[in-house]
Amino acid sequence: MKTAIVTDSSAYLSDQQVRENDIIVVPITVIFGQETFLENIDIDDQLFHEKLQTSGVMPSTTQITLGQMQEVFDKLIAQNYDEVICIHLSSGITSFIENLTEYAKTITEINVIPFDSRMTSQGEANMVLLAAKLRQEGKTGKEIVPVLEHLRETTKVDFMVDNLSFLMRSGRITNRSAIMGNLLRIKPILDMNEKGQIVIQSKERTRKRALQKVLENLHSDLDRGAEEYRVSIIYGIDHDLSAKWEETIQQEFPAAQFESNQLGPVIMSHTGEEIVGVIWGKDWEKM
Repeated sequence: MKTAIVTDSSAYLSDQQVRENDIIVVPITVIFGQETFLENIDIDDQLFHEKLQTSGVMPSTTQITLGQMQEVFDKLIAQNYDEVICIHLSSGITSFIENLTEYAKTITEINVIPFDSRMTSQGEANMVLLAAKLRQEGKTGKEIVPVLEHLRETTKVDFMVDNLSFLMRSGRITNRSAIMGNLLRIKPILDMNEKGQIVIQSKERTRKRALQKVLENLHSDLDRGAEEYRVSIIYGIDHDLSAKWEETIQQEFPAAQFESNQLGPVIMSHTGEEIVGVIWGKDWEKM
């Protein structure tokens, strides 16, 4: 059985990870006014920052097209692949995976297996890397998906944004909550619920209190065995704050596996650049 693995650019896998694990990454489109950019091809973090400061318009994104996916499928069919596992951005914030699931029913020359990560960034990436690991071990798509589901069930995220206006504008959280938050100048802790939707979990007055809330949430899971967990610090442009969070959390849970993952234009189009957070779940390398 010849199995391909496809994901999107919001997983923010490194070039080395993509190359070493033979992963296909389909770029998501970022929009500034009338200009469109494919993430990690036409636009990187630096250009995104420049456009954000100088363009005078707020960025938006558009989901991957089925035409883009068909191009990928055609290439895989030509290379005699039997199946392709497609691991993508949460269905709670985009309808893409739902559209792909319907479209997959029309594909007859290769078995298309859509998988909803219900996550983004490192949470999504870890599922992709787990799929690649299991494929290397000789597992088929039918055997890989249940393991991915288990990792998804254990994966959680808490993140803090400095300004709720980006999330409010994109409709990723309710306008009423966002407006109240801006008036109160809170530091909201957001997470993704069981449907992969972004929700406000708590409203803290300071960054220090926000970090303490995240630590409380981490303790609820990692106290049962931190050595079984992988903790990922995600951030936008504030390297110093992310480093502080990583140092503090690592001191609290020294047995866990740690890594950091800088977010890119697609996610920051919806959160703003001032974002820091934590994704944690069972360590995929031990699954």
